[in-house]
Amino acid sequence: MENTSTPELAEKAGYVLPNLSVIYGFGFLDLRQEPVVLSLPDSNGLYYMVETVDMWTNAFAYPAGAEAGYKGGRVAYVAPGWHGELPPGVKRIDSPTPWVLIQPRVHLPQQSGLEAARKVLAEIKPQTLSEYLGNAAQPAPTNNYAVPNLINPKLPVSTLDFKDPLQFWEIMSAVINENPPPKDEIAAVLPMFAPLGIELGKQWDRTKVNPIVLKAMSRAAVDVPEILATLPIGQPVNGWFIPSATMGVYGTDYSLRAYVARNGLTANTPEEAVYLQAVLDGADQPLNGTKQYTMTFKQPPSFNEPAFRALRMFDATNYYPVPNPINRYVLGSDYPDMKKNADGSLTIYLQSKNPGKDKEANWLPTPTGPFMLILGTYAPGKALIDGTYVPPPAVIVK
Repeated sequence: MENTSTPELAEKAGYVLPNLSVIYGFGFLDLRQEPVVLSLPDSNGLYYMVETVDMWTNAFAYPAGAEAGYKGGRVAYVAPGWHGELPPGVKRIDSPTPWVLIQPRVHLPQQSGLEAARKVLAEIKPQTLSEYLGNAAQPAPTNNYAVPNLINPKLPVSTLDFKDPLQFWEIMSAVINENPPPKDEIAAVLPMFAPLGIELGKQWDRTKVNPIVLKAMSRAAVDVPEILATLPIGQPVNGWFIPSATMGVYGTDYSLRAYVARNGLTANTPEEAVYLQAVLDGADQPLNGTKQYTMTFKQPPSFNEPAFRALRMFDATNYYPVPNPINRYVLGSDYPDMKKNADGSLTIYLQSKNPGKDKEANWLPTPTGPFMLILGTYAPGKALIDGTYVPPPAVIVK
């Protein structure tokens, strides 16, 4: 996504909760034939990260970011069981699964910085090991994947609104067989799916499952995504949910992993980025654009240069940015024109209508219905990582 996101671009891509202060890269790497070498640029002080997740959405590597830095280099993603040699100067990263997803994010401080951000993104270059060495690439394996047949293609794919709910289980079976879960989950969790006909090494066959069980599986495929859409995440304080320390690397926190996959795929680890989510106001009532709110920060969350923080607005019915007359979907450290109060605090106006020219610089437009806020901070300070920082609540304007 070589441009800032908009409501239209988010809907076209089916990408929920996009970060509107970055441009994105997004791609899958198939490591089954051979390793993939990723060349990373020196960004000359521009913040960027390369999140790497396995097919169970664990963020297991960041070859660029808060910990690795922004000077660049070369890494090679290696599939389980590969025992070959890598060229000098190429750092090995062992992947837990044969496929990985990489998602670079390059900071876009302001619109004038778009070309610099695009340059960094373009220089993040994946190559098979053969190509990197100047040899012919190995033949790509053949694939025959089911195409999700959805009721409403305009909704994000993660809503899982299949015309045939049982297609979810067919796709799930194929995914498990191509990218097996961790060994401890194969031993402890996967056997619980055997009564449903879900087994490692076998493609699920609905004709071999009891019709009563099939009916229950259909219902689960319809109901569970809706449950996940409203499931609380983290500890609620001031209307915000403070995320778990297991964010990004979930271990046995399966409900959190499922929530993130449904509502905001590829969440980062706290050391790289912290996202605080608000769907309630300070009185624990759902945020709704039929009302007007203020949010006053006495102290904004800290971050380590050259990173940033951003308060993002989303429509709570589809998780896309909110169309508005000033095309503003975020406020944060990239907006120096925001006006501070006399005591140095900062008040944000959350409402659907323009609060007036004197307050417009601090206006984050809402939809006319339910909305949610994401406060994202990249390369965050310690208080965000350990969960002790809590943002102020949204307060209804009387």
